[in-house]
Amino acid sequence: MNGTEVQMKLTEMCSLLYPNHCCDEVIGHFLVSKPCLTTIVSKTLGYGIIMGSTLVKLPQLLKIWGAGSGEGISFAGVVLELIAMTFSAAYAFANHFPFSAWGECLFLMLVTALIASLVLNYQRNQLSALAFIGSYVTLTYVLMSGLTPMSVLWSLQAVNLPLAISGKMFQAFVNLRNGNTGQLSAITAVLIFLGAFARIFTSLQETGDLLVVWTFTAASVANFILLAQIFYYWEQTNQYLNALQKKKKK
Repeated sequence: MNGTEVQMKLTEMCSLLYPNHCCDEVIGHFLVSKPCLTTIVSKTLGYGIIMGSTLVKLPQLLKIWGAGSGEGISFAGVVLELIAMTFSAAYAFANHFPFSAWGECLFLMLVTALIASLVLNYQRNQLSALAFIGSYVTLTYVLMSGLTPMSVLWSLQAVNLPLAISGKMFQAFVNLRNGNTGQLSAITAVLIFLGAFARIFTSLQETGDLLVVWTFTAASVANFILLAQIFYYWEQTNQYLNALQKKKKK
C-alpha cells in the first residue's frame, strides 16, 4: 500500500467520526482551519462524554446495590431526571442531531432507569419496580418510534428546563431535610456536572438549538448545587451511613 492509499484509508476512517472536509484538511494537507478545529474539538468532547456516560452513573448504581438500600435517594428526583433525559433523547433523535451531540443520553437513560427501579424495590417492593420498568419502556418506545409528532417533542424538550431543575431540587430538598446526602455518589455527581457543563459548548457547536443549550445550562447549575451539598455534608453523611450499617448488623 503506497502513501496515497494510506492517506485515503486514514481519511475514510476519520470521516466516520468527523466531517469529510476536515479530515481532508488535516490528513491530506496537514492544515486545520478554525471552523474545523472547533468542530473537531466539539465532536471529540462529545465522543468523550458518550464514552464516559457508560460509567458515569455506575458508582451510584453499585453504591445502592452494595448497600441494599436507597436511603437518602429521592425517587421523585430520579424519575424527573430520567424523564428529562428521555425527552432530550427523543427530541435529538427526531431532529437527526449528530450522535456525538446527544448519544450519552441513551446510556444514562438505561442506568438511571435501573437506579430508579432499585430505589423503588428497596423503598417499596419488587412488583412496583417491575411495573415501573415496563411503563418506562413503553413511554420510550412511543417517544422514539416516530409515533409522537415533532410539535409534541418540541414541547416536551421545552419542559426539560423546569424538569432539569426540579428533579435535582427534589434531591437537594431531601438532602437539606436529612442533613446528609445518603447513598448519593460523589464520583457520579462530579462526572455528571462536568458532562452537563461540557454539553453547553458541544450543543452550541453541533446543534445550534438554544432550547437544548439552556437545558444543559440549567442542568449544570442544578448539578453543581447537589455536588456542593455532597461535600458540605461529607462528615454528617459518613456518620449517618456508619450508624445505619451498625444498626443493620444488630
